[in-house]
Amino acid sequence: MKTIQAAIRFSLRDEERKRVAKIADKYLQVDPWSVVEEGFDPERNRVSESIFALGNEYMGVRGYPEEGYSGDTLLGSYFNGLYEEMPVQGHYRGTIRSLRFMVNAVDWLYTRITVDGEQLDLAQSRFSGFRRVLDFRKGTVHRELVWHLNDGKELKVTFERLVSMKRSHVGGQRITLTPLNFSGTVQVRSGLDFATLHEDQGRRFWAVIRQERTLNGAAMLGKTANTGNRLLSAYTLQVEGGIVLGSEPVEQEHLAGTDLTLHVELGQTTIVDKVAVNAANVSAEESDSAVWDQGMALLGQSDGISYDELRLEQAAYWEEIWRTSDIRIEGDPENQQGIRFCIFQMYQTYHGDNPGFNIGAKGLTGEAYRGLAFWDTETYCLPFYLFNNPKAAKSLLEFRYRSLDHAMERAREVDCEGAFYPIATIDGTESCDLWQHSNLQLHVGTAVAHGLWHYDRIVGDKPFLYEKGIEMLIQISRFYATRGQWGQKSGQYGYFGVMGPDEFQLMVNNNCYINLMAKKLFEYTRSVVEEMKAAAPQELEAVTAKTGLREEELDNWAHLAANMKILYDEETGLYEEHDGFFDMPHIDIHSIPVTEFPLYSHWSYDRLYRYDMIKQPDVLMFMFLYNSEYSPEAKRANYEYYEPRCIHESSLSPSIHSILAAEIGRREEAYNFFEFATRLDLDNYNRNTREGLHTTSIAAAWMNIVYGFGGMRSDGDGLALAPSIPQAWDEYSFNMTYQGSVVEVKVDQRQVHVRVTEGDSVRIQVYGETTEITNAGIQLPVPAAAVTAAE
Repeated sequence: MKTIQAAIRFSLRDEERKRVAKIADKYLQVDPWSVVEEGFDPERNRVSESIFALGNEYMGVRGYPEEGYSGDTLLGSYFNGLYEEMPVQGHYRGTIRSLRFMVNAVDWLYTRITVDGEQLDLAQSRFSGFRRVLDFRKGTVHRELVWHLNDGKELKVTFERLVSMKRSHVGGQRITLTPLNFSGTVQVRSGLDFATLHEDQGRRFWAVIRQERTLNGAAMLGKTANTGNRLLSAYTLQVEGGIVLGSEPVEQEHLAGTDLTLHVELGQTTIVDKVAVNAANVSAEESDSAVWDQGMALLGQSDGISYDELRLEQAAYWEEIWRTSDIRIEGDPENQQGIRFCIFQMYQTYHGDNPGFNIGAKGLTGEAYRGLAFWDTETYCLPFYLFNNPKAAKSLLEFRYRSLDHAMERAREVDCEGAFYPIATIDGTESCDLWQHSNLQLHVGTAVAHGLWHYDRIVGDKPFLYEKGIEMLIQISRFYATRGQWGQKSGQYGYFGVMGPDEFQLMVNNNCYINLMAKKLFEYTRSVVEEMKAAAPQELEAVTAKTGLREEELDNWAHLAANMKILYDEETGLYEEHDGFFDMPHIDIHSIPVTEFPLYSHWSYDRLYRYDMIKQPDVLMFMFLYNSEYSPEAKRANYEYYEPRCIHESSLSPSIHSILAAEIGRREEAYNFFEFATRLDLDNYNRNTREGLHTTSIAAAWMNIVYGFGGMRSDGDGLALAPSIPQAWDEYSFNMTYQGSVVEVKVDQRQVHVRVTEGDSVRIQVYGETTEITNAGIQLPVPAAAVTAAE
């Protein structure tokens, strides 16, 4: 459902289209370990607010000016799993009646700075020396400027913020004031504001039901209007340097704060530190007083911690991350910065400290897509965590287990059994109000099953598989066994009236991706049951009793898998995307004027579905997921057929094409598809970074390097590598966690070096040969054909 919102087209089949028609909006400095913005551009402010967003999986804040800004801004403060609800007019059985969305919450960074009655506001004030830095190694955003007041005074102001990666509920802010040509007083108001506007809905959703003063701060309990979700927010202030002339409480309907009057001396620095604690609660069973007490207990746990201590913890956390997860590129500064930005955002978005959370399409950086999670979680994001943070990978699957009851209820709503996982969700319920997506896109369940299969292969967490994974597999299998039907003429089983990953084909029959993934699901579920009969009979007995699993069901699933209709043409080696796809009217995608993109905005809705034009990979997607099962000839034939028909109206699409292009030897095409991956948001290629970051596309950028140029495959017998390298790069390296060991892969223009940097030796296939990789490592020459030409 996620579309590219710009006049962009990809096609590398014609020479005149070798260079993709994407135009970068470059205004940020290139630096290997940070993002630097020199000078303030109000036209780009929302873009910067997304890029300079901070998060820690639990909470996130956009890079908005905390001092108040009367210009164009999206003041965004979000909490994972905290949601509101709105009704949907559903006319038919099986269509949803309400949807849920991530709600904009408290502005815990709220600040106002006033000197002699004049308030700092970058839309109104005169200032110079503006500089903003997102530091990947410190996990902070630092912003500074010199404020030129109307009476000639000059005050240097710096802001620094962090969202603690070690303490999920804690955020910090430091404001530094340095008068450059005067001594006098400065008023600083710091507090908590629950009057934030949820821009997507055009209203505020919070009511404050309790507020109290605390030592050096205040606390407030907010409650959402419809769902009754609650959020306790509290803060403490600490002042260093300067003289506090006065400190007065501020108590308004949605605002609790402190007014500080500070005496500042010429050339001397005064620091105001804020440590905030935020505790969200979505449980309807707990009373308001209980939620208040829980939040205040968290505040007590953070009592006495200083901003400096938070900074030290933050830096230590990121030092450890980069030690095991860094990707290094020599000879390409822009992509070096880009891929580190991507890795940084992946850890900010999710790291597994809060089991049961999921990953929204924009993470915690904006309101687009309403904070909902899609099937991208298991297909695009999960691989990153499998090889960098297995705990986070497990946590993602925990979300699906915790929401299994919702998926089972949804299955009943559409007249099926088992579990029907939603195409878009924040809490496990379906929150897509477009029936053609919420009712026809069946492939989320197979993505969950594939995620379980992938997690088992790489991590080998049998207790999770035997206790929770198998229960999900049984219920997902039941859904696919009752949603499909038998074809009258073919006598084969398949799925009718569906929409696959290619969302330009509506209400089709026997989508090849869905059919093949369902076949894999049935086979995998049966294999786990057989495995448990020998390895975990007690656990199997428990899940059998819980689910009512019957032997005849297992036999039926085997029968369905054996008779699944897979559309394959023996003569051409092509898989047909769905029944009749090869007979659809053809459209030359190059003939579409660039001014008509994105097509969703310029074509009538029904027009999209009339051609053999596809939005994003469908057949190629399952060839990526189960790569080892297809010959190079099959991959080449299907790539060459489907790539020219793909319009890439999804930011997820180029990465899969790049990975497969690299594998079949189209290395220049692979590089061209990759070229924009790491900098999609940094350079605002799609002209929609202002809405939030493309989180799952950021994960795809990692895959582009590791699965693409690194040639890693994780679906076969063991882990395999077949590295290549672009000509533009002198060298690159990446790390991955595999079987509890950290493996480093380093590639230059002449050789590949693979070694274990931490842990025991592991067996990995490199260029087709299985080798024991130790701390000493191995060195192999890079095949000449594996050097990717790049213009």
